[in-house]
Amino acid sequence: MFLSISQESNRMVEIVLIRHGPTEWNEQKRLQGQSDIPLSAKGRERVKSWKIPKEFLKFDWVVSPLSRAKETALLLGVSPSIEPAIIEMDWGNWEGRTGEELREIYGKSFGHRKKLGIDLQPEGGESPRKVRERVEEWVLKIASTKKSTGAVAHQGIIRAMISLATGWNMINPSPERINWDSVHLFTIKKNGLVKIGQLNISLNNGKPSNSF
Repeated sequence: MFLSISQESNRMVEIVLIRHGPTEWNEQKRLQGQSDIPLSAKGRERVKSWKIPKEFLKFDWVVSPLSRAKETALLLGVSPSIEPAIIEMDWGNWEGRTGEELREIYGKSFGHRKKLGIDLQPEGGESPRKVRERVEEWVLKIASTKKSTGAVAHQGIIRAMISLATGWNMINPSPERINWDSVHLFTIKKNGLVKIGQLNISLNNGKPSNSF
């Protein structure tokens, strides 16, 4: 069971985030970014096994504009509004490529690029810092409405929230282990300060799952 931080302080609102289900590009380990790749057949079956904890169903729900997120929300039984701020990071010219392909293109410089962490910016794309900035604006909007919110979004958005909460620069591995078959709870103070409430709240009754 999750621990409701809202019971401790009525000055906080809560945000819960769910990553969309798997796509064929996830299965092929290709960068998707803002390419509109639908769920795969396996991904649909996987999402059908998920169940949002009832405590979160009363939240206002939003979803990324991308079809893989919208279909995930539909399969989960929520009726969200579209929120452009939580679209996945724009990977520019890197979209559709695997890490192996990028290493072949860039050689040793690819390793140096990865060390830029939050300031890594692919050609024609955006950096994780830019993603974090738009996510922070979204968080401030939610803080002003004082309405707890659920969102079906993307890996990059959840990473941005962890960065806001912990100061993570994305050069080193994430300070928090993430299970993608899960709900991730964050608390937001009135001034927009983000804290981790509880990560990895199971969507499939605690059964172990593979990452994607």
